[in-house]
Amino acid sequence: MQLFYNSTIDNSISQFVFPTEESKHIVKVLRKTEGDTLYITNGKGYIYAAEVMIADLKKCKVKIISKQKKHKPMHHLHLVVAPTKMNDRFEWFLEKATEIGVNEITPIICDHSERKVLKMERLQKVIQSAMKQSLQAYLPLLNDPISFSDFMKKEQRELLFIAHCEEEEKAELKRRVAPDKDVTVLIGPEGDFSSTEIKLAYEKGFIPVSLGKNRLRTETAAIVACTTVAMINNG
Repeated sequence: MQLFYNSTIDNSISQFVFPTEESKHIVKVLRKTEGDTLYITNGKGYIYAAEVMIADLKKCKVKIISKQKKHKPMHHLHLVVAPTKMNDRFEWFLEKATEIGVNEITPIICDHSERKVLKMERLQKVIQSAMKQSLQAYLPLLNDPISFSDFMKKEQRELLFIAHCEEEEKAELKRRVAPDKDVTVLIGPEGDFSSTEIKLAYEKGFIPVSLGKNRLRTETAAIVACTTVAMINNG
């Protein structure tokens, strides 16, 4: 099954015309013709089956023939991750986290951050592509970058964790996560969180956790956290 994404589709729509780029891909690359079935998600939980009415290279027209609402996870995983110095590493993290199962991502700008500007449109496309590839019906929310101090002013919920490299007693994340609970995990930049940031996080209720014995890169740490929460909830 090949999944397409369009945020404008809802239950009130009976017919739909694909944009030129996707129309060309459907007709020329996938070789779809009249009567063939395509699948589309709106990223809000629905997957629609659509029959090709007009197989046009510029305007492929389909009619919706059925819909299915996918089950939404009971937990909400929010990864708050400092952008990596290299763009491709952050994009890799977004792709894999989407495939594994993340609900929300916030790029956080820290005292030691080396990258503070992100190409959000490109990152959105990475997430959309990963959602389609992994046949998911819910598009993870990618928030705009925010400073650490501003993020700490926001109200948080349920289980709050921070993964940092300072030497102190920490419980393993897998020992702290509980099924069907909302989880927020803070992952710092290559230079780690500053002591001031760690102190502020503690004051806001974040608990220090370990992601393993080895020191991990930012994007690796985020994937380990994502995988841990997914396994606790899907095991």
